[in-house]
Amino acid sequence: MTELEEYITSYFGITAGEISKISSFFQPTTLKKGDYFLKAGHVCDKLSFHRSGIIRVFAGVEHREITQWISTKSYFLTDLSGIMFDQPAKYSMQALTDCELYTISRKDYTTIGKLIPSWHELEKLFIARCFTLMEERIFALLSMPAEERYALLFSQRRELFNEVPLQYLASMMGMTPETLSRIRKKGTLKTN
Repeated sequence: MTELEEYITSYFGITAGEISKISSFFQPTTLKKGDYFLKAGHVCDKLSFHRSGIIRVFAGVEHREITQWISTKSYFLTDLSGIMFDQPAKYSMQALTDCELYTISRKDYTTIGKLIPSWHELEKLFIARCFTLMEERIFALLSMPAEERYALLFSQRRELFNEVPLQYLASMMGMTPETLSRIRKKGTLKTN
């Protein structure tokens, strides 16, 4: 069973026959370091399950870049406004390392709904999961001091602090690199 099949089975609890049909639509793809999964202004026509590597989701705003998310193993990667509504992306998605993905085209994504009756329920759960994670991140950004946001990300995704440039992590946590540096110098949490 592939990582994709294990994830879908554990999260959605579907039958072996359904998982086999679903996974047959996902093709192994790769991104080399520096390659784009998606550029802002283009319509996203695919959804990928992240098998390995690191991808940064970011937008350019007033002569700077804002990191919205760092995607790693076992996350799904797409632009919902593109794949669902055919709208151009506001964010770019670029590989920070070589990456392996399982990718499905928008056309095949739509086809699954015709072949597997439970797909629409799974899709609803997937989108609800994405929305819940986004709500949690927004609440953390609005309600927590910088030190707490740092501690939360560190506790949830510690490996990022050794693999991703700190200015990207600072941006993702809604702080300046200087603030992150000051918090790290306090030494309350160690990265190794």
